[in-house]
Amino acid sequence: MSEAAYQQVARDIREQISSGQLKPGDKLPSFAALCEHYEVSNTVIRAAMLILKAEGFIDGRQGKGVYVTNQQPG
Repeated sequence: MSEAAYQQVARDIREQISSGQLKPGDKLPSFAALCEHYEVSNTVIRAAMLILKAEGFIDGRQGKGVYVTNQQPG
């Protein structure tokens, strides 16, 4: 059984953060841009963001977007 789409998106973004491709304080692309990039629905992106937020990788700011946190889970 393969991973669900939202898990794949979360894993990819997590790897970008872990590798330093996305750095603390970096703003993630908009949901629309992420939907286009991963070729998934808004619901999939939202689910991936919830996972990454729960894990402490990202933080959403109302009206400002989603950013990589300074405190990376270790």
